[in-house]
Amino acid sequence: MKVLKEGESEMKDKAKILVIVVLAILAVLTFYPFVIMLFISFKDISQFDHARFTLTFPLHWENYPIAWKQMSRYILNSIYISTGTVIGVLICGTLTAYALARFNFPGKMFFYYAIISLMMIPGILTLIPSFVLVWYLGLINTRWGLWLPYIAGGQIFVIFVLRTFFASIPEDLFESARIDGASELQSFWHIALPLSEHMVATLAVLNILGTWNDIIWPLLVITRDELRTITIGLLAFQSMYVTQWGILFAGYVIAALPLLIAFMFTSRLFIEGLTSGAIKM
Repeated sequence: MKVLKEGESEMKDKAKILVIVVLAILAVLTFYPFVIMLFISFKDISQFDHARFTLTFPLHWENYPIAWKQMSRYILNSIYISTGTVIGVLICGTLTAYALARFNFPGKMFFYYAIISLMMIPGILTLIPSFVLVWYLGLINTRWGLWLPYIAGGQIFVIFVLRTFFASIPEDLFESARIDGASELQSFWHIALPLSEHMVATLAVLNILGTWNDIIWPLLVITRDELRTITIGLLAFQSMYVTQWGILFAGYVIAALPLLIAFMFTSRLFIEGLTSGAIKM
């Protein structure tokens, strides 16, 4: 028995070592392109031609002010769009999910299944109808032309996730609030939302990622340079600095920084939301 236990212990140790090695290799493969991007962002044309995959000196810090001068307006536009979208999505999505979870009214389940059935429709199929609608509303080349479709489409997943969670909250909590004189809106604000803050933060981060990285819809709706988001702004930036690789990659680094900063401040809530069993059927 002792020999068997020692053999099992050795097998577990080898398995752990194998897992660590595999994870280390995957981590290197994941971060290597970002490290190379950072190295290239400090190079001039000559350094890029002769040693593009290593860190070279002197470091050309001037690439970043040049890139920021061109990229700043695109980044600010994306911040406006992502912030407005996530606020609208969370307000509409959380209120709808709460109503579908806590209220009883005729056709409740029909409306719920109708809403979540929209998740089965590929977004590419709604591009033309959405564009025609935005065109007739006169929202082309406006921020509302981005905000409204993003909010309308983004709240579906929020409703799907939060409706299940809100329905699982014990009714006794809401009954106690009603006895104390709380309205439904106060119960929503002081009970439902605090209990779901991790999931709300996770949904907010996912929504920001989706709107920040989207290129197809802004490319259809926005043609004015002063309203371009970061994704279509990068296309113009690439054509402008196609041979100046250091400046081009400095622009890529600058474009990624807002998302990294946002994740740094929300990483704890994001990870807790992913691991708290947010999606249950």
